[in-house]
Amino acid sequence: MNGLSKYILFALLWGLLPVAAQENFRVVFYNVENMYDTKDNPDTYDDDLTPDGKLHWTNYRYWQKLNNISKVISSVGEGYPPALVGLCEVENDSVLFDLTKKAALQRHKYEYVITTSEDWRGSNVALLYQRDQIKILSKESYRPLLGDSIRTTRDILHVTGRLVNGKILDLFVCHFPSRNEGIKKTRPHRIKCAELLKQKCDSVSLIRKKANIIIMGDFNDYPHDISMAEILRAQHIESDISSHNLYNMFYHKTKEKNAGSYKYRGKWNFLDQFVVSGDLLVKSGRVFIENKSAYVYSSDFLLENDNEKYGGQKPFRTYSGFRYLGGYSDHLPIYMDLHIGY
Repeated sequence: MNGLSKYILFALLWGLLPVAAQENFRVVFYNVENMYDTKDNPDTYDDDLTPDGKLHWTNYRYWQKLNNISKVISSVGEGYPPALVGLCEVENDSVLFDLTKKAALQRHKYEYVITTSEDWRGSNVALLYQRDQIKILSKESYRPLLGDSIRTTRDILHVTGRLVNGKILDLFVCHFPSRNEGIKKTRPHRIKCAELLKQKCDSVSLIRKKANIIIMGDFNDYPHDISMAEILRAQHIESDISSHNLYNMFYHKTKEKNAGSYKYRGKWNFLDQFVVSGDLLVKSGRVFIENKSAYVYSSDFLLENDNEKYGGQKPFRTYSGFRYLGGYSDHLPIYMDLHIGY
């Protein structure tokens, strides 16, 4: 390839020459339900997820899990690998290496970024990305300070990248503290995480006049809860759109019957959410969300029948208590499509 050809290729990739809009830029988030290796980490409470632990987490089950998650990510793409995949409940870098380089997902050639949190269970959040669709410029982790009343939680991952048209995306991947010790008792910890996240988003908005922010995660709160609606101030997408505001892509869907990414005691709802900055909802921009819509991916293979008490279907998970089922996750993936114009 001569010098001119190299320049033209570079210019096309990074938006210096006019070309057609990029298609199939799908953004996915997925809580993968304890995607851990089989080794005991002496610094975290992962003992159950070892061959000798209560869950009998063997190498066979581990690789079955990785191939199951590979199948889900490939399926959500509907023929194309999603450009971005946020993940939570991932143990470490080696698990992501196995997922992207050795398991069935390897054919899609993903690169990845992962946090190194001080979560007591050793759980982290991560981002998979297609490097021909986004160039990573920076990555940071933010550690919520929750006080002495709770064990440490997951870091917030912040990745900044440049799209092929030159526009910048700021991506935040989150997994807020769970409700296991009670909603009221744990609510202040999710509020602390939301305060930190809002502070970081405000900082991005100050740096970039028209920031393109995508927040994705399992927030262990619903769109109308205090952490999301009042602290993060993630509004209904049918509100007046402002560049400086954040909007929850699922806020308006919480009242729909049987709608959600997670089912608890027979009721579906949205613990997994996308929150975006206002400019991504304006169709006249060079980057915007197609149809101002986000979706739950609920293909039949991800579901199983719920018990007689609740009826309907529920996510086909890997474990139910200590009983191995061999499924995918206790959550369903969520996704949305970006239009990348020039």
